Amino acid sequence: MTGHVLIAGASGVIGQAAIAAFAAKGWQVTALSRRRPAVEAAYRHLAVDLTDPVASRAALEALPPVTHVVYAALFEEPDLVKGWQSLAQMDTNLAMLDAVIAPLTARGDRPHVSLFQGTKAYGVHIRPFPVPARESWPRHDHANFYWLQEDYLRAQAAKGHVTLTIWRPQVVFGSAVGVAMNLIPVLGVWAALCAAEGRGLSFPGGPAYLLEAVDAGLIADALIWAATSDRAVGETFNITNGDVYVWQNVWPTIAEATGLTVAPPQKAVLADVMPARAGIWRKISKDHALVQPDLAAMIGHSHHYADFTFATHAKREPAPALVSTIKLRQAGFNGCMDTEAMFRRLIADLQDRNLLPAPKALADLATYKEGAPE
Repeated sequence: MTGHVLIAGASGVIGQAAIAAFAAKGWQVTALSRRRPAVEAAYRHLAVDLTDPVASRAALEALPPVTHVVYAALFEEPDLVKGWQSLAQMDTNLAMLDAVIAPLTARGDRPHVSLFQGTKAYGVHIRPFPVPARESWPRHDHANFYWLQEDYLRAQAAKGHVTLTIWRPQVVFGSAVGVAMNLIPVLGVWAALCAAEGRGLSFPGGPAYLLEAVDAGLIADALIWAATSDRAVGETFNITNGDVYVWQNVWPTIAEATGLTVAPPQKAVLADVMPARAGIWRKISKDHALVQPDLAAMIGHSHHYADFTFATHAKREPAPALVSTIKLRQAGFNGCMDTEAMFRRLIADLQDRNLLPAPKALADLATYKEGAPE
């Protein structure tokens, strides 16, 4: 089975992976985002700002019937983590979802909608939760746009206007740059900045934090499964790679992938340090003929997210943040991914696209600096 899938937030980390996966399976793909996604595939792009409902309606009404929606659009405030508790942020995200769904259902489309939440649904940004978190738990009692969007869609489903599947991925990794929450560009840029100072790759975060990752491509595979499986309709699923990781333990793999050795840890608040070194990144980009010399366009808000996932501000070792994926496996999706292999592949992808320096180039730069005279 194939159909016409509309991917909202198409230039983001999940959106780009979804375009590639659905197009490869022969679906008709329409990508909705302000920026054109950096994906080589057969798809149509609509440049639309979802905070403008009039423009969104005009664009969507001209489309052929839409059978599926992947809603991966997201509005975040400049201070990413603080913004997670902002009522304005929540209202904006609800309005953006309505700007996609309302024009489609008004003309008679009855799409299946995949909607994204995350571990903030379990209050990971507020207090530790028991592990593993399960989808069957009552809602965590805090204000969140997740609940606003879910209630909106379930009300639409009750009217027969949509069907839905809700996804709760762990820390998502992909090859998109300039987005709110993708740590691969941050890791690559941080490695380049370390090399420019003549040292190996130092871990800038805090104490060990047991986490799970999920590859954006694995999410895309799950989206295709959900688009054709009755067992996904109306359900909420956690999704992860299937293993666990601690940053300090995978740091040697990340260092090797970038071309560096591991340096001693050196705590740094990346939300402060990286913007201050934008000029260094610009020079590195010029010297290595990279395609994105603008630091903000390269990492988006993701350096704020790095500080959160690195436990940079933690005074003691955080409680593990783990979720159960038994429900998804029992429903029929069994995809998995080795997290260390994921880091290698995604970093290599940015290097191959000339967004990050080649490993040898960084290794040579670090070695030169270490041996340079004072």
